[in-house]
Amino acid sequence: MDLRQLTYLLEIAKQQNFTKAAENLHLTQPTLSKMVKGLEAELGVTLFDRSGKYVKLTDTGSVAIDQVQLIMQAVQNLYSAIEDASSLRTGTIHIGLPPVISSVFFPRVIAKFQKLYPHVKFQIMEEGAKKVEGLVLDGTLELGVVVTPVEPDAFDSIPFLNQKLALVLHRDHPLAGEAFVSLAQLCDEPFILFPNGYAVRKHVMRACRSLGFEPDVVYESSQWDLLAEMVAANLGITIMPDAICSKIVNPECRTLELTDPEIPWELVVISRKDKYQSFAMREFRTFVRGLAN
Repeated sequence: MDLRQLTYLLEIAKQQNFTKAAENLHLTQPTLSKMVKGLEAELGVTLFDRSGKYVKLTDTGSVAIDQVQLIMQAVQNLYSAIEDASSLRTGTIHIGLPPVISSVFFPRVIAKFQKLYPHVKFQIMEEGAKKVEGLVLDGTLELGVVVTPVEPDAFDSIPFLNQKLALVLHRDHPLAGEAFVSLAQLCDEPFILFPNGYAVRKHVMRACRSLGFEPDVVYESSQWDLLAEMVAANLGITIMPDAICSKIVNPECRTLELTDPEIPWELVVISRKDKYQSFAMREFRTFVRGLAN
């Protein structure tokens, strides 16, 4: 039994006449009759009563036709759903964002994309960058936004944002009046950083160790605004991406350029190299590539 045969059954039930149905289906009447007999034999029931002037459905035929109509509607729904997905009228993208990135990435990218494709939904998971990489690699997430470097053999990556990390300190700090500060000048400062597993912290720790000192981390938080408030309370200094520093509005904080060394903060959108990409996902990747600065 196939969809073509089910279509034939519906036409016979509609016309109540084998000859008329055969004409509409561009078949010979004997061919159509033979097909119906074969289906009846396969199902072990009689579908049509052929004893009168008009062909009528038997009781079992009526039950069968009801189910055939449901099947054909389900098939139509399948094609419609595929068409919706391929034309980006619908779809869901599963994406991972580290919390420090989400406040930058969401308004710049996701919100703009959804204005173009309002029926494409996003399932967002907030995790540290390394966790996001792992979830993309094991297939839990389709996309992730992380800080470079990433493993080129495992991921396709699209550059999104290229900035530097900056210093945030209290306005009364002795260095607050400087135009820029070298990292070595901070060797004795109490640091307020993101927790382990966050790319920003990893880059800060690596840069400090390259200068021969281990930062004294006195507080940790995964929320950039809480880190800023702790700096405003004069509990220490922090180092954040420029894009995040621009969001700090507390007048107790000062943001300064960090030098010697500059610490890069490069965001990329990653996907697993060998994973199938949905229509929505491919369009989203193209959209991000167009926004990259």
